[in-house]
Amino acid sequence: MTQVFDVIILGAGAAGLMCAIEAGRNGKRVAVLDHADRIGKKILISGGGRCNFTNLHCSPERFLSANPHFCKSALVRYTPQDIVALVSKHKIPYHEKTLGQLFCDRSARDIVAMLEKECCEAGVRIFLNARVQQVHHSACFEVRTQDALFSCGALVVATGGLSIPKMGATSFGYELAAQFGIAIQPCRPALVPLLFSTEDLAQYGDLAGVAKNALVRCAGRQFRENLLFTHRGLSGPAILQISSYWKPDGPLEIDLAPDDAWTRPWRDPSLPRNLTTAKQLLRATLPHRLADRWLASHPPEDWTNRSLNAWEQQLHHWRIVPAGTEGYAKAEVTAGGIDTDELSAKTMECRRVPGLYFIGEVVDVTGHLGGFNFQWAWASGFVAGQSLSN
Repeated sequence: MTQVFDVIILGAGAAGLMCAIEAGRNGKRVAVLDHADRIGKKILISGGGRCNFTNLHCSPERFLSANPHFCKSALVRYTPQDIVALVSKHKIPYHEKTLGQLFCDRSARDIVAMLEKECCEAGVRIFLNARVQQVHHSACFEVRTQDALFSCGALVVATGGLSIPKMGATSFGYELAAQFGIAIQPCRPALVPLLFSTEDLAQYGDLAGVAKNALVRCAGRQFRENLLFTHRGLSGPAILQISSYWKPDGPLEIDLAPDDAWTRPWRDPSLPRNLTTAKQLLRATLPHRLADRWLASHPPEDWTNRSLNAWEQQLHHWRIVPAGTEGYAKAEVTAGGIDTDELSAKTMECRRVPGLYFIGEVVDVTGHLGGFNFQWAWASGFVAGQSLSN
């Protein structure tokens, strides 16, 4: 027997559940289908288990897309204050970390429970362990799973990207778009650690665990946050941020001492100009293991002012060429996706396939680190839900 709904949403993540809540609140018969055994699996692991559910400084400049203007409409219509109001309604305690990031005090489970309760109150039906096998479209959409057949007037694809496959990420959303002839911007891992080249790995691979506040530049962008050495390369917020802009074989430039101009003491004639003094100065600026390694690999050419100034500049302009990224297994999100030229910015509906919507990470809109991707999920889900309600 075919189960008939007004709206079927594929994916029980942040975007899909928000869309379901909004459409259900407005009287639509809504079903959410997900192949996982529980809703919000990616929400549960986000933010170290505390869910960085939004960012107070959410602006279009914090998002990447082939069309940087596409995200503006949704972000204006559903703001960080709106999700904060929903969180507060459910009496979920939260706190602000650095740079406007909002986290749950207790657990990401609070956010999932909030969404589940809102879905229940909106009359939304959720089908878990529902792996979609086929989607057909004629007068309506028909969705076939392994043991059921669904029919609906509107189909919303909220299946996420390719990141973190161990949590169930698949390419299904892109395959469905291809089935309908919808263009896709090339996908790549984003917010992802970068790998050292063979040479750099031999030089710095044993510094795993060393962290340093740094300024990282690439492709006309720069981020200043912590950088972390790993057994395979570089990670930490500054690297994750810049990774979304890095392209294979491209260089990174790293300022390991963005606040310091510390060769000036050499101008004191009473200061000994030798390796001991150089180590003392470096250790005052860098973590000791990194300072010692840097001095061993970048010793001053000599002890003249000119040479020491050049030596300092090396620290401010460390140039590396990553060998690649850690891939989708370690990427927090997927950059690229459904071409925004195919969608209405106001509704997220496909221009060429009425009744078909794409929302969340599957779309070519990718936020910076720090709650921006959750805000895009809430906002894109909300505007699609509003459109479905109308």
